[in-house]
Amino acid sequence: MSASGLYPGVVTHTRLKPRRHSLRYRIFMLLLDLDELPTLDRDLKLFSVKRFNLMGFDPARHGDGSKTPLKAQVEAQLAAAGIAHGGPVRLLAMPRILGGGFNPLSVFYCHRVDGALSAILYEVNNTFGERHSYLIPADDAPVVKQACDKGFYVSPFMDMDLAYAFRIRPPGAQVQVLVDVDDAEGRVLATGFAAQRQELTDRNLLTAWLTHPWMTVGVVGAIHWEALLIWLKGERIRQRPPRPARAVTVVTAAKLAA
Repeated sequence: MSASGLYPGVVTHTRLKPRRHSLRYRIFMLLLDLDELPTLDRDLKLFSVKRFNLMGFDPARHGDGSKTPLKAQVEAQLAAAGIAHGGPVRLLAMPRILGGGFNPLSVFYCHRVDGALSAILYEVNNTFGERHSYLIPADDAPVVKQACDKGFYVSPFMDMDLAYAFRIRPPGAQVQVLVDVDDAEGRVLATGFAAQRQELTDRNLLTAWLTHPWMTVGVVGAIHWEALLIWLKGERIRQRPPRPARAVTVVTAAKLAA
């Protein structure tokens, strides 16, 4: 059975201060084993790699955007950080739909040769066309807990002096990605994505497309709509700092969440 899969679920954001704001959207994400991309491109009629289709995947929209194979890019980062690798690299992300798409957060699950999880790479895109990643070692546990300081500008309504706390249920029958954002005084934002696995088939892809119409309109549109609502509530806009000098922030084991 293919390791790749389809995960229809719900994404939630709850901003707790200084002004409360919540959102909840039904979305679906794909889990793509990067070694399986040629097979998926060949066997699925409604999904293509680097070609226009109802749904697709473009490796150049991830990593450094170069022609270097995406798995090779991830493994180079793992090797440079001294993290065990050589096993599957699986990406959880929203697909491109009718040629368009935007992923605020894509999650790479990186495995050792024996198949055990060794690290998670969190790839963040902002709406200013910038991308940054956080590479964090991981235990092969049912729920992975990690943490790091914020180092990349995402929302114009969030400060930079913040910290992330991740709680991850790696993909299986279910997947869960919870990201809490804290300042020195406590929780500022709680976000999450939770979903149930379906097989990655043309029928399931078509059903997902038909039952999630707003994803065709575009994630960026939804982001700007929610930003307008926050602004109308009186939240001030923070100035955008320069982008980080390095494309990937490597988090040491000492910074892992308890």
